[in-house]
Amino acid sequence: MVLSRRTFSAFAGSAALGFSLGGSVSSEASAAGRVPLAPTGPAPGPPAADGRTHTVGFDRYSMLVDGRRLVLWSGEVHPFRLPSPSLWRDVLEKLRAHGYNTISIYVSWNYHSAAPGSYDFTGVRDLDLFLRTAAETGLYVILRPGPYINAEVDAGGFPGWLTVTPGTARTSDPTYLKYVDEWLTAVDRIAVRHLYTHGGGTVVLYQLENEYANNVTSPLGRDYMTHLYAKVRADGIDVPLFHNDKGRNGHWAPGTFDTAGETGRYLYAFDGYPSPVGQPPDWGYFGIGGTKGGSTASPETPGFMAEFGGGWFDPWGGAEFDGEGYAESRRTRDAAYERRFYLTNLANGIKIHNVYMTFGGTSWGWLPAPIVYTSYDYGAALDEARRPTEKLIPMHQIGQLLHCVPDLAKLDRAPDVTVGDDTAVKVYPLVNPDTGARFLVLRNDASSDTVVQVPLAGSTVPVPVPGLDARLVATGISLGRRTLRHSSAQPMLWLTAGRQDIAVFTGRPGEPTQTAIECASEPTVTVLEGNAGHEYADGVLRVDAPLDGITRVLVEGGGTAAPLLLLLADDTASGRLWRYDTPSGPVLVHGPALLRSAALRGTAVHLTGDTVEAADLEVWGPRGTTEVVWNQGTVKTRATQSGSLLAVQQLPGVPAVPLPALTNWRRAEENPESAAGFDDSSWRTADKKSSFSVTPVPAGQPVLFADDYGFHYGDVWYRGHFASAGDAKSVSLSYVAGAQGLLMAWLDGEPLGTHRMPVPDKKTVRQGTWEATATFPVEPGTRGPHVLSVLVRRMQHDEDGAARDTHKVARGLTAVSFAGASPALTWRIRGEGAPDPVRGPLNNGGLYGERHGWHLPGFADAGWKVVDLPRAERRQGVVWYRCDFRLAVDTGVDASIGLTLTDDPARAYRVQIFLNGWNMGQYINDVGPQHTFVLPNGLLRTRGSNTLALAVLSDGTTPAGPGEVRLTLLGSAAGGVPVAPVDSPGPAKRRARR
Repeated sequence: MVLSRRTFSAFAGSAALGFSLGGSVSSEASAAGRVPLAPTGPAPGPPAADGRTHTVGFDRYSMLVDGRRLVLWSGEVHPFRLPSPSLWRDVLEKLRAHGYNTISIYVSWNYHSAAPGSYDFTGVRDLDLFLRTAAETGLYVILRPGPYINAEVDAGGFPGWLTVTPGTARTSDPTYLKYVDEWLTAVDRIAVRHLYTHGGGTVVLYQLENEYANNVTSPLGRDYMTHLYAKVRADGIDVPLFHNDKGRNGHWAPGTFDTAGETGRYLYAFDGYPSPVGQPPDWGYFGIGGTKGGSTASPETPGFMAEFGGGWFDPWGGAEFDGEGYAESRRTRDAAYERRFYLTNLANGIKIHNVYMTFGGTSWGWLPAPIVYTSYDYGAALDEARRPTEKLIPMHQIGQLLHCVPDLAKLDRAPDVTVGDDTAVKVYPLVNPDTGARFLVLRNDASSDTVVQVPLAGSTVPVPVPGLDARLVATGISLGRRTLRHSSAQPMLWLTAGRQDIAVFTGRPGEPTQTAIECASEPTVTVLEGNAGHEYADGVLRVDAPLDGITRVLVEGGGTAAPLLLLLADDTASGRLWRYDTPSGPVLVHGPALLRSAALRGTAVHLTGDTVEAADLEVWGPRGTTEVVWNQGTVKTRATQSGSLLAVQQLPGVPAVPLPALTNWRRAEENPESAAGFDDSSWRTADKKSSFSVTPVPAGQPVLFADDYGFHYGDVWYRGHFASAGDAKSVSLSYVAGAQGLLMAWLDGEPLGTHRMPVPDKKTVRQGTWEATATFPVEPGTRGPHVLSVLVRRMQHDEDGAARDTHKVARGLTAVSFAGASPALTWRIRGEGAPDPVRGPLNNGGLYGERHGWHLPGFADAGWKVVDLPRAERRQGVVWYRCDFRLAVDTGVDASIGLTLTDDPARAYRVQIFLNGWNMGQYINDVGPQHTFVLPNGLLRTRGSNTLALAVLSDGTTPAGPGEVRLTLLGSAAGGVPVAPVDSPGPAKRRARR
């Protein structure tokens, strides 16, 4: 049922009264109409599904959780791009450890819905499990369920079946809204159980639509947004809502559409992907202001960057990064880029900061939009193989800083500050209006390193700022029971452990630092490790030290009873410092590659985590901590002068992970559909006269669009029967496909040839839809009957970013004509079978082998011919290769393994890769740039037998592979998380479940 706008307004109004909107910070308003501003104070502790009622709101400075200020430091993660639920915990624990307090997730409609009214949230699509895992990990969640998500996925997240429905998507069209309501009902039924306001989970923000740039001034657009707002409220979602503007346009700011009288519960957000070679933009306090100025379009809500570039996507052929792939994306958007751009955002008042992507993952199966290949690594901080990269260090440092220094949650612009004659260094002065703490973000836009003289708390301090880098310096912040006067290093964290306070400052290796701490009298200073000098004068202790590993300085007395342990850490060392908050107090750990969890049980601190190389283990814990347990094993320790417990022996690194060679391949040819005598009587007849596609139906032709016959993903076959073609000289086949689509044709079983769409260049990398006409010479003769067989690798549906129904552009054949004749053709069409009950609708296409289970483990391939790789054969069509292999990775080792394919790049063929029945992506040998495909644990049995199947599609013009096919160790660690095998039924079970 589609509810009218009036009915939905009534729903929203009643919802507002019934919820008290769960997160209202106050029922009062100031005389100016503003919500009273909350004071500066400690951030709330780590969130959990604690069963308690919480308030979630905001004022113009920041989010407010239970009345306490919170900066959301968020990373984008897509569960659907990691189809192994066990590994969700691995990724989330890594992000929490590296300073993130929030994750943002899309929910992709097409991933969960194979047909209208069908919504699957089980197995790899278990949204409830993912949200539970996020809460158990201690992360807030920004939920983004569309209906449209873009995200470089097929049709921008719209399900394939939506392409054949009437009405215009992303408007208030009643047919579209009917399906939207079904989708949101299914998602919201789960989401409402995980709202932080009710204590069932940690969802604190919920997005309406995504980058909805069109129809801003149209009644269809305004009514659509009104409908979504009211629907979500009626479903019980009572956390603040938002929309993300694609640019800085003020689109859908508060007050631009009807919210049924509800105010103060909706935020303006915007996205930004600035070029890494330009200057970081000012989209807030220091910008142009107004609706085009970013966060200034909504001055009464906190600055909200719903997406900020943590990398960028790469197209088929790799034109975006000149064939270098995501390694180049990571290089151009490295740790220095993050400091320059993200600190600039913080200086501009961005207090909800989401990095897209932080873990990109894999667009497996037919999930990717046509403009991208399988890998969605994105150059993200956590790579596709789940390996931490150096890009995590700035996020780690800033995230810990935001948690420990509450002054940063409430900042105003301060008077300008001059730092000398270096005009390449831009200075952003900021002040907390409650505490008076001051901050400077210093950004060097030149490529050369510099040292600037910075006035800090009455002193002029030399501060190094490397080229194309930035840092934040502070004065007046608390370091527990002492106060920082100034430091040329960037503060990272402080905590109280045992009887002492600990403060950490960071910077680049080798940099000289100067740190000044207020002391009422001269303290006792002991340099415990490293090279440091110190002096006391005029109530200030000054410590000078170069950054080299960790320099430790213990400060005792000086008018304060508790000691201060000052840790001056370079970037590498700071990346091995892990804070974990427990109910008994914070724990600080130094040494291992990752700290996953910490818990106090009696006098023992129980830690879990990872090592890659042999590593020290040092622990600062609450009072009374005398024992350390690492990954369930007791560790012998000794007490140190630093107030820590240090393991007597190093933790072991990860053992070697041997990988087997892939041998004993079996081969079988397919595409019997191309043969003249193939029985296609069970196929659908393609005889429709009209379509809801935005592609016109050619005059005099039937509808040949694959979607109109229920075939939405992967390859599609056509067979056109005709009696005779007289004197026909050629046949012209018009088709529409996504980027890198192709068409193959046979007449009476004989190959006519193959047509391929061109490889995108820098001008066409964002072109999702390509259309062409392939013309082949024919000599059918007068005697019949004849059959024209056509295979179209359609690739995927275009996205609908401009709300123009571009996801409804046809895929497959569009028209067929003969030169010199006009035979009457009767068409039959066949695509993918029923959706796989475990792997979902995006796993399988319409190849004969897919329809008959050749990709599945347990398929009877004993009759296939045994062959060796590499291969070199010419054949237009499809050949399958299968092999089994066993792995025996040690228990307790997390090995990330990939499949690498290499061959002569002149060979024209492509491979669909299946691991244990899971479609892990598409390799195009002569296009690239991807050669290695991640095989996620859970789908991959790291202790047991696996089946690999390769469907090789070649055009017959060159020798076709596969060439070399090998397993590749992408990374390994001792530790990890327990991984359960993802259910993968074989052919018998698969048939029984249909």
